[in-house]
Amino acid sequence: MTESAAPAANEPGERHASWLELFFDLTAVAGVAQLAHLLHGGPDRADLALYTVMFLAFWTGWMLFTVYGNVTGEQARTRTVLVGMFGMAVMAASVHGVREDTAWAFALAYILVRSLAGKAWGRRGEYVADLPITQVGLGLTPWVVSMWCDGTVRYALWALGLAVDLAVTFAFSARRVAARVDKEYAGPAARGRRPRAAVTDAPHVGERLGLFVLIVLGEAIAQMVAAASVAEWDWALYGVGVGAFVLLLQLWSLSLRNGADGIPLLAADALPVRLALPLHGFTAGAVAAFAAATGDAVAHADGDVPAAVRWLMCGSLAVYLLIAGVAARCSGRGAGRALLLVAPALVLAAALGAAADGWGPVALVWTLVLAVRWPLLVERLRPSPPPARVPS
Repeated sequence: MTESAAPAANEPGERHASWLELFFDLTAVAGVAQLAHLLHGGPDRADLALYTVMFLAFWTGWMLFTVYGNVTGEQARTRTVLVGMFGMAVMAASVHGVREDTAWAFALAYILVRSLAGKAWGRRGEYVADLPITQVGLGLTPWVVSMWCDGTVRYALWALGLAVDLAVTFAFSARRVAARVDKEYAGPAARGRRPRAAVTDAPHVGERLGLFVLIVLGEAIAQMVAAASVAEWDWALYGVGVGAFVLLLQLWSLSLRNGADGIPLLAADALPVRLALPLHGFTAGAVAAFAAATGDAVAHADGDVPAAVRWLMCGSLAVYLLIAGVAARCSGRGAGRALLLVAPALVLAAALGAAADGWGPVALVWTLVLAVRWPLLVERLRPSPPPARVPS
């Protein structure tokens, strides 16, 4: 996160998530749990597409208020954060009936959350150079239009809005955002109203992003526990349960012990905030989808894994490993090293998704355990840097 201010560890400026921020994160717990239900029972392509759009929308709302709390610190307006929390809760509550009669509530809540986040910066007289969508709000327009649409058209407009936000994020660097503000307030009359640049605290952002991934991993454990609580306890359940738990431990290690900001194999400060944030969003979405598939695998411990569940489990893991490869490459590892880290595991996960018809959940889960073990093993065998020479 090279575009942020990063206090050194143990300096007085270092801070951790406040009670208000942790309270706000409870909406993430509720939202991830509700969104995971969209994928239960073997989703089709339409279910998966809708899940992707709604998860990214929910994550965007969470991310906007996370950055707000990061920059403002103790000066954050409690009422603003709590109103945003209520909007996020409405989004989570409307997930269950989004195909029937609550899609309008999800869209309206998202519009209000986005608008509230933007007004919070205007009230402070600041702009976030690391987060261009707070200055370029084109992505919100399709969501407004969707309020007068139904069915597939509505969901397509949601996807269009998120795609615009993603394009803006990649197109507008912090320097370009600052130049845009300079141009907008170039006149003598407007110069006194020019907002100042807000600087993010990179370690604190990284901590919040890591906490979100922990929340998603916790949802995976909750899915496993819920499925096991109503299943017959036999050797098949033991095999699937232990294997699934080991898989989650490996994902935790890749994202939080061998990664940064919850992104697997990412080095600290390897990416600017505006690029690390969307990468984190896709990582969290892939892990949440994997959580739903894991719960279904435990529920089918005594039979074959349904094809849709197998595809979801292997496909979401493949997306996660692909992100790990991109993060490894962005962290300074050579192309060959990045391929060595993730290519074998990625190929195995994809092959299982395509050709493991008739496999039982025990065999499938433990083969995936071996796949995810590969990047951890390669990373552990990485040669240590030479010790620094001590001047005589």
